[in-house]
Amino acid sequence: MSLSEKLYTILIQGGSWKTILSGLWATIQISVLALVLGTVLGAVICLLRTRKNLVARGIASVYIAILRGTPVLMLLLLLYYGVFARADLKPVTVAVFTFALNVSAHVAELLRSALEAADKGQAEAARMLGCSAWDTFRSITLPQVLRIAKPVYQSTIVNLIQWTSVVGYVTITDLTRVINNTASRTMLPLLTITIGMLIYLALSYLIFGLFALSDKLRKRGGELA
Repeated sequence: MSLSEKLYTILIQGGSWKTILSGLWATIQISVLALVLGTVLGAVICLLRTRKNLVARGIASVYIAILRGTPVLMLLLLLYYGVFARADLKPVTVAVFTFALNVSAHVAELLRSALEAADKGQAEAARMLGCSAWDTFRSITLPQVLRIAKPVYQSTIVNLIQWTSVVGYVTITDLTRVINNTASRTMLPLLTITIGMLIYLALSYLIFGLFALSDKLRKRGGELA
């Protein structure tokens, strides 16, 4: 069988491309929802982690330590087959919640690190000039935090997309599961899995490209200003 025939068998025959797109959409949907929810939750956890209240800091620290140290697959299995086993929740919902928890722990820690790395002298100068605490944070501290955290946040998004490859364990037909099923059906595992890896690679570099584009637009906007 020639390469073109193999590609036809994997990607076209029997509407395979529709199945692959469906699996890809499931991966993207879970990733986006988990990222949004996890980022918001991570910001809240970071706020608790940086409070002077020892109880709040302790709870946030334990939360981060447990979720960063727990394999995401084990967390997914625990929530789906244990915690929410009797709840009427769809597998996708449990998956989004699981990855959001995992992402929130990483986001909380990277935001905390970015806050510590931000130039406190500029914030102190702004307060001395009469700016309120909120205005100082919004205009001076927050832009620094976002700039510092951006590279790590980019990697977190890419890692999240890769982590979602385990959702097949809770009956979700994502990209990885579709590729695995296609490999079994066509008896062409090497080429099929390679195609799957290339799709994941394309998603990763799409993220890198979007962040690079945002950097260029920000620099161009600064030059115009």
